[in-house]
Amino acid sequence: MTTARYAELARVTRNGFVESRHYGSVVVLDPSGAVALRAGVPDEPVLPRSTLKPVQALACLTAATAADPASPAAASLAGPALAIAAGSHTGDDRHVAVVRELLTAAGLTEAALGCPVDWPEDEATRERLIRAGEQRSRIRMNCSGKHAAMLVAAVARGWSTRDYLDPAHPLQREIAASVARLAGTPVTAVAVDGCGAPLFGLPLTGLARTFQALATARPGSDEARVAEAMRQHPEHVGGWHGHPNTDLMRALPGLLAKGGAEGVLGVATPDGYAVAVKVIDGSPRATSSIALAALTAAGAAVDGAPELRRVPVLGGGEPVGAVDAAIDWTAGTPRTERED
Repeated sequence: MTTARYAELARVTRNGFVESRHYGSVVVLDPSGAVALRAGVPDEPVLPRSTLKPVQALACLTAATAADPASPAAASLAGPALAIAAGSHTGDDRHVAVVRELLTAAGLTEAALGCPVDWPEDEATRERLIRAGEQRSRIRMNCSGKHAAMLVAAVARGWSTRDYLDPAHPLQREIAASVARLAGTPVTAVAVDGCGAPLFGLPLTGLARTFQALATARPGSDEARVAEAMRQHPEHVGGWHGHPNTDLMRALPGLLAKGGAEGVLGVATPDGYAVAVKVIDGSPRATSSIALAALTAAGAAVDGAPELRRVPVLGGGEPVGAVDAAIDWTAGTPRTERED
């Protein structure tokens, strides 16, 4: 049996008392692509969840433009629309408007979306809709931008839209190939994500390579177009208020960041440092802090954003401690430790 020893990545302190610890794995690549730092078991496969959305958006863009770059469907994947395809939006009315524009470009309506119905994550929007007597909807779900982009690509290529979430669909095969190409490693698992789309597993080191490839892509390439859309429109990657991905890219211009459920985050700097994080208990609360601490330790220039380097711990509504990165770079075991 293969076992893995994870590293301590973050520590929760309340009034000087260590209340909790987060364990997992982290890997940092230097601009040459070499592993600069690693802790835990970064070669272990993970399910990146929404951290892979930039690659899904890339595959949609490439597929849509392959047939006719000037078609309305292909042309729609640009600017905020391309950013929202790569993001996990919060269901703000401005997000919904962009998703509707994508669907209109494909000649489709909200009914074509295959994601589940949901309330918007944005609290003010959610409360307003509830007061107005509205119901949960697919277009407010945080993955609707990705799903709309998938439909755009399917329409542009003449592929069926009814079964666009089937792993055997031509679009999903294109996405799987893009994941393997950027990660430099085969897909290790295929699962179903929370939104219903196929989810492709890969080692954490491969996820770091993916973000490095996007952040340093040749200008004008589809990879660079996705990265630039995310950097220029970070509010469509996340939201306007208190979204960690958006806050990271706003605080450190040029940075590329996308997180996913269950404690996964990928970040890359414009000069090619890249980090991937997996918190094994699934909590995302410390991932930004861990990523910034790891990049700093590897020599990346990510000064600033002090408010993102620690998460306040409250007592009676007032700060009494913090969640801070505390990476044990010595942790990790050989990849094949056997038990009798």
